[in-house]
This record gives sequence, structure tokens and C-alpha cells, in this order.
Amino acid sequence: MTKTDRKNKDGDDALDIMDKRFAKSVDAEALHEKFSEDAEVAEMLFATRQAAGLTQKQLAKLVGTTQQVISQLEDADYDGHSMSMNRRIAHALNRRVEIRLVPLRSQVRRA
Repeated sequence: MTKTDRKNKDGDDALDIMDKRFAKSVDAEALHEKFSEDAEVAEMLFATRQAAGLTQKQLAKLVGTTQQVISQLEDADYDGHSMSMNRRIAHALNRRVEIRLVPLRSQVRRA
């Protein structure tokens, strides 16, 4: 599934919809960042599974979980991401989990 496959009938993706709904919110930037990160992880898991030529059910069997769990992890709206499950998936796909801290657009506040 590509990013264009995840658009609604108006051509908006999830981040566009969130921008429209919460653009005036004080927490809009933080909310947008969270959804961006969730979407990035979901897209990465989906793309890596697809590249390995596996169905959700096949990956679930390799990991020792259910197809439903894999489906939830590939859904950017799912809030229960678990590092231990991500590690199990990475191992099943002959990968390792790498966590990066990247600079924010704005400067970090000093205490």
C-alpha cells in the first residue's frame, strides 16, 4: 500500500485531515508530530514485510503472534506499538531495530 492508497475520497491523507481538524489547536504541532512518527513506523513495517514477500499471516506465524496484531502495527492509528514486538518483527525479517534521535525543527529548550 502506498501513501496514495491511504487517501480518502477528497484526496487527503491522515495527516492532511489532522491538519484541517486541529490546525488552530495549541497542541497541533505535537499532535502532528506524533501522527507523523506513527505513520512512519507503520509504513516502514508494511514496506519491509512487502519487500520480504510475506503476507501479514505469514509474518505473524514467524513472529509468534496473530495476523490481527501485524495489521494493527501497520495501522498508523494504532496506539499500542511495542518495542519488543517491533524487535520480534525485525528479527523475523532479518533486520534489527534502530532508534534515532533527530533534530526537531525548532531548537531544544534548555532547563
